[in-house]
Amino acid sequence: MTSETTGEPTFDTDLRPLLKTAWWLVLIRALLILAFGIITLASPGIALVALVVVFGVYAIMDGVTAISLAVRSRGTEKSWGWTAAQGAISVIAGIVALVWPGVTALSLLYVIAFWAIVLGVAGIAEGIRGRHTDDRWGWTIAKGALDIVFGILLLVWPATGILALLWLVGVFSVAGGLVLGVLAFRIRSLAKTV
Repeated sequence: MTSETTGEPTFDTDLRPLLKTAWWLVLIRALLILAFGIITLASPGIALVALVVVFGVYAIMDGVTAISLAVRSRGTEKSWGWTAAQGAISVIAGIVALVWPGVTALSLLYVIAFWAIVLGVAGIAEGIRGRHTDDRWGWTIAKGALDIVFGILLLVWPATGILALLWLVGVFSVAGGLVLGVLAFRIRSLAKTV
């Protein structure tokens, strides 16, 4: 929603404290995704077990961050449940990866593919739910769409091997991290204007 006189986004009064205090949680998620993607691209020949551990730790940290953001915004943000769902999905995927590190490359590929698709659907639902309350919904939907495309590509070409998986994970993680980073700084700049 925008102000008819200034053209600036308008927010419910309850959303203002959230904007001022929670933008850095979105930034932490962006930095975690970026770091994961850059490490994966820089070392494409890493062992499968190392990928499982990196993915597991990343997914748990991302999930805990998302759940923290959801809990913080539950009184002011109507779509906080979708953010919590994304966090729970990430934590579960990370635990599965760490508990069964000897899983085959194909099984890992399917776990990551379905995780990305479900995470993307939850992100799009969150964006659609928030489209009437703030102007960041488009970035949330873009991140969800990237997650879904990533998951579908993994399902369509499962035989391309773990090296292709590493490159796809790296590229999509960097892209997703950049989108979330832009969103974080957009939230921060909006917080300064309210």
